[in-house]
Amino acid sequence: MLTKAHDALRLRTSPGVFFTSALISLVFVVLTVAFTTTVDNVFSTASGWIMTNLGWFYILGVTTFLIFLVIIALTHYGRVRLGGDDERPEHSTLAWFSMLFAAGIGTILMFWSVAEPISHFANPPQQDVAPESEAAAREAMGFTLYHFGFHTWAIFALPGLCFGYFIYKRKLPPRVSSIFAPLLGGRIYGPIGKTIDVVAIIGTIFGVATSVGLGTLQINAGLAQLFGLEESGIIQIALIALVTVMAGISVALGLDKGIKRLSNFNIGLAVMLLIFVLVTGPSLFLLKGMIESVGIYADTLPNLAFWNDTFADSGWQNTWTVFYWAWTITWSPFVGIFIARISRGRTIREFVAGVLALPVLFSVIWFSIFGMGSFHIELEGDGGLVERVVDAGDIPGALFEFLGNFPLTGLVSGIAILLVVIFFVTSVDSTAMVLDMMSGGTEGKAPMHQRLFWAVIMGLVAATMLVATGKDGLDALQQVITVVGLPFFVMGFVMMYSLVRGIREDLGELPEPVTRQWTEVKTAEDLEAAASRPAPEVVVVTRAIPDDGDDRGEAGSDAAEHGTVVHRPAPGETNGSGSVRAAMGDDSSSDAR
Repeated sequence: MLTKAHDALRLRTSPGVFFTSALISLVFVVLTVAFTTTVDNVFSTASGWIMTNLGWFYILGVTTFLIFLVIIALTHYGRVRLGGDDERPEHSTLAWFSMLFAAGIGTILMFWSVAEPISHFANPPQQDVAPESEAAAREAMGFTLYHFGFHTWAIFALPGLCFGYFIYKRKLPPRVSSIFAPLLGGRIYGPIGKTIDVVAIIGTIFGVATSVGLGTLQINAGLAQLFGLEESGIIQIALIALVTVMAGISVALGLDKGIKRLSNFNIGLAVMLLIFVLVTGPSLFLLKGMIESVGIYADTLPNLAFWNDTFADSGWQNTWTVFYWAWTITWSPFVGIFIARISRGRTIREFVAGVLALPVLFSVIWFSIFGMGSFHIELEGDGGLVERVVDAGDIPGALFEFLGNFPLTGLVSGIAILLVVIFFVTSVDSTAMVLDMMSGGTEGKAPMHQRLFWAVIMGLVAATMLVATGKDGLDALQQVITVVGLPFFVMGFVMMYSLVRGIREDLGELPEPVTRQWTEVKTAEDLEAAASRPAPEVVVVTRAIPDDGDDRGEAGSDAAEHGTVVHRPAPGETNGSGSVRAAMGDDSSSDAR
């Protein structure tokens, strides 16, 4: 039946994965609208239990991911390429960086750039310093960079690295289930694999829908401040519809004409906004504060990476850090596949260094400028940010209240709204592309209506979570995403094991170290003579794997499939089995590749 429906709709997907994911998403929308109170209670109870009992697992998980990525990049595995051994990157570093940001946390930077530092400034997370003091400002900056620095990008980098390896090295389908091939084998094509893919698609839809919801709240707040537009559910639904249409146009244009061009334009616009704040604001204070923020981050990171609010048990961490990690990891499959797609041909070391270092550097600069600028307004200027953001709870309007302290407020606020909209569009666009790949298991060109379907679904889920729930919009988003994020953390630990196992199977083990052999030394002359002999060379002979029609025989095929490590002795030394020519065979050079 599914196959007939699939063919009738002219789709190019895996029917079971596509229809199951679509049905669950639509059922959520219908049930939430029809039974708002019941759905609210279910997610409220579930998220409360998870935050209370498993918040520590979220904290430990992300820190473990980060440590794992650093270690694997520094080992000899770091030289393995995501693709063929001779492949090279398709995109320049600048274009790569722009697309990383547009699909990653561009919308998040705009939403939280002022709201998070000023929130922690007014309510210090560890409750160990006086609110709205210089000490509170330093603590606020440390927590902000912790939330948007290495840890956030580690959540994206781990699945991205796994996708890059299994899709482009092992040539498996672009699905989450492919990552588990070393464990499941052929079962990734069966019910278990399809279940993993459905869970990943649903989580991605909810994760990106949360970002869409936050972006919508901010756009509405900006328009309210500029034009007096009402902040209401009707307006927010209209904004989601508008951006979904714009994303659909970008989907139709494709990766290079759509996402890539928008990403390059948006990153340029974001840099211009950053420079404007730096130049027209307290420049010296911001420059000094940016450098100091790097030190604050480096100093607080080891502590915050394992901090679980054990003694105070205030519940603060559950509504901030745990929410962030749960939210980010739900849409990490989408960002992971997208990053893998634009990172093909890079080595593991290049991938980890680029995905962690470049965006984190920009995030540190971004939050330092806006965060330190916010502190300066409160400590040295007219204030007003704490009253609007914390006292009045207007987090979406934080950025526009901040820009009200700078010249050309109307123009710059309009540019900020445009930035949010474009980040919003590129997120929905790239997600639709990735969801299409995950449901179909191929990177081939899919029917346009199939890709547009995913953009519409994300808009529906975002509107439902934001408007149709009985609770405050942001609170509803937090509750739903905390619950949805839990299985993804479990999958993250399995991903790490699967990746290492896969690389070890493909790469093989390192040869045993070969050292210079010493004879007994009795005199100074003996020591000088022995020390003057060079260390032996190691020659690795890799023989080509024969074609099926090769007739060299079973033994020859087996030998050709494995490399041979040869100890080339130093002058005057033997390797214990005759000369190196004897070890390799007289005709070894003709077979060496």
